[in-house]
This record gives sequence, structure tokens and C-alpha cells, in this order.
Amino acid sequence: MTENTKAWSERTAFAGWDWASDHHDVVVVDARGTVVEDFRIDETAEGWQSLKPRLSKYLDLAVAIETSSGAAVERLLEAGYAVFPVNPKAAKRYRERKAPSGTKTDRGDAWSLADALRLDGHTWRPLRPDDPLTVELRLLCRDEIALIEQRTALVCQLRAALHEYYPTALRAFDDWTARASWAFVKQFPTPQTLVAAGKRKWEKFLHTHKLYHSKELYAKRLELFAVADQFCGSAGVINAKSLLAVALVAQLRVLEDHLDQYRKKIMERFGQHPDHGLYGSLPGVGEKLGPRLLTALGDDRARFDSVEGLQCYAGTAPVSYQSGQVRKARIRHACQKPLRYTMTLWANLSRKVCPWAEAYYQRKREQGQSHACALRCLGHRWLKILWKMWQTRTPYDAELHQRNQVRHGSWVIALLPETAG
Repeated sequence: MTENTKAWSERTAFAGWDWASDHHDVVVVDARGTVVEDFRIDETAEGWQSLKPRLSKYLDLAVAIETSSGAAVERLLEAGYAVFPVNPKAAKRYRERKAPSGTKTDRGDAWSLADALRLDGHTWRPLRPDDPLTVELRLLCRDEIALIEQRTALVCQLRAALHEYYPTALRAFDDWTARASWAFVKQFPTPQTLVAAGKRKWEKFLHTHKLYHSKELYAKRLELFAVADQFCGSAGVINAKSLLAVALVAQLRVLEDHLDQYRKKIMERFGQHPDHGLYGSLPGVGEKLGPRLLTALGDDRARFDSVEGLQCYAGTAPVSYQSGQVRKARIRHACQKPLRYTMTLWANLSRKVCPWAEAYYQRKREQGQSHACALRCLGHRWLKILWKMWQTRTPYDAELHQRNQVRHGSWVIALLPETAG
């Protein structure tokens, strides 16, 4: 089936797709809302093969589904259907419109989506498949973030275990995402082991892991090591929790090895992407955030026809509320959360290398905004720049941006020292 490009007014078939891990319910309605197909397929090769003959007669079929990613979406796009993702909250409202009593069935969910698509779909935006390189890079970045979250969970468990039996380790090392900290626990799993090792082995460990740059910190660690067994857990606690700590360290080291492989693969694919230079030119982005920004926006320039749409998608735009004399705004929770986190990280990093970004942040802080709110405002402003760059396929130019600020009379430019470039 070729890609569906028919005008909405000419469409005659609308499908609602209620997906699950092992099966999918499908309901198709015609232009008048009459159910013309109602069936279920299994999430198997045979199930998907049985779908084609049942839907082949609907050449202009549009499909509504309560997700924007996943295997079902990929297969529907590959089959050439026009796929319209529906926000879960909106899907719930459509279901309540059809069943105000609260009745809920898989078949009813599919029917409510199909009829909602028939009535309101002309204002919805269909999904467009990205090129394979962007898809691969997006999945790599998504899985890397998931692995980082697992590492954070393991680090929290490790710190909790050390707190119970080995407080000296927590006082001696601050960064427990560093391999050197894990190596310390592996080599000296208990306070008694550490004290018995002696000064020569302590110094060898610190030099092996290049932990001698700060003389004060170096001396402090040696002092802590010497009295590590004077304030620790009981014998039973030490025996049990040291075993847990060593086990967690082993998992962390394996996980970090895999993260290194992910970063290498991400950088390789990022360097091959046509938009590599565009995202790589952004101040403060670096090698980690660039691929995440690229995959969040994708390569379909028609996806966001305005910067406001991108800002809402990223969660930097507030949600406004007005009723009578009441007017207020709150943070936007319905957004692409990984992109929001990426924007926060980027906004903070850009302050170190971009004078106007630091000046903008400081002004927001002076106006009484919190650190997080000021970064969100800065990210909101960066998205305006990124959207324009993305649309025109133009890398960031600091001098051009400053000239534009001067030409438009930006209040930010007045905050910069005259020597700022």
C-alpha cells in the first residue's frame, strides 16, 4: 500500500486501534459513523498478515491509536496507513463521550477512537516516518537514558549500603558515578580491610586512579582511611552490607561498560547524520545533548509549523488558565519529558559559554524566579533560535545572533558588557 495522501474531505474510512502487548482490537467506521469492521488480531506474524486482506478495500484508511511510538505504530506506517496518535488524556475524554456511564472495553476504546478520528481528525497531524538513521539514533538515545536511570538507581542503593556500614567511603568520595569510587569499594570492601591495607596501598590506589591533583583532598583522604574502623557498623552489618556493596559495584561496572558502547555508537551515528553540523554548532550542547535534541525534533520540518508548537512539545511553554477574572499559569506537564530534561541541561550548560544566556538567566533570578524556572525560561528562548535554525538548516552563528539582538532592540543585549562577543 502506498502512503495515504488523500484530502480529508475525501476520506471514507476511519479506524480506531486499541493496542496491547499480545493483541489489538480494530474498529473501522465509514463517513457516516457506521461500523463496517470490528475484529481482533493477535500480536503475531499470522495476526498481522490477516490484517491486510481485511483492510485492503479501504484505500484511504486513516488510523487513530493511543501512542506515537512502538512496534504497532511502526508496522502501521510501514503498511502505508495514515496514522494519527492520540494523547491518552484525550482518548479518555473521547471514551467518556461515547460511554458516560464509565463502561470500558477494548472494543469500545477502539470504536471511540475511530469515531473521534472521523469527527475531529481533520485538525490532527499524522505521524510521518523518519529516515532509518534518525530512528536508530532516537532508539539509541532513548535506551542510553534508560541505562543511565538504572545506573542512578544502583548508585543510590550503593550509597545507602555504605551509609549503614562504611561512612568513611562516603566522606572520602563525592562522585559515586565515577569508576574510581567503585574501584575503592572493590579493593577495600570493609573499613577493616582498608585500615589493614596500610598507607602504601592507599597511596598506590590514589595514584593509580589519578586522585592526587588536590593536595588538601589527598591528605584528607589519607586521614580518613587511617580511622575508617572507628566509626562503622557492627560486625553483622558489615558482613552483610559489604557483600551487597561489592555486588552493586560489579553491576555498575558492567553497566558503565555498556554505556560506553552506547555513547560510541551514538557519536558514530550522529556524525553520519545530515543535521550533525546544525546541532553541533549550538553552544553548550556537547556530544551527549546534540543527538538527543536531533532525535527529539526528527527530520520532518513540517512536524512543527511554529515555534510555539515546539515549545509546548518541550514543556517550556506554560499552561494558561482563564475563567472570569481569574488568570493564572502553571508548568506544562503534558510534554515530551526527555526533551524537557535535555532543554534544562542545555540551558544550564549554555550559560558557561554564551554571555547573553548567562545575562538572561541572571535577570530572571533577579526578578525572583527559582533556578529551575529561570532555566526553563532560558530554554524557552533557546527553542526559538533552534526552531529557526532547524527550519532553515542553518548552524548557529553567535555574531549573527548578537547583530540580530541589536537590530531588534533586545533587552538582553543591554545587559552584556561591551566586550562580550
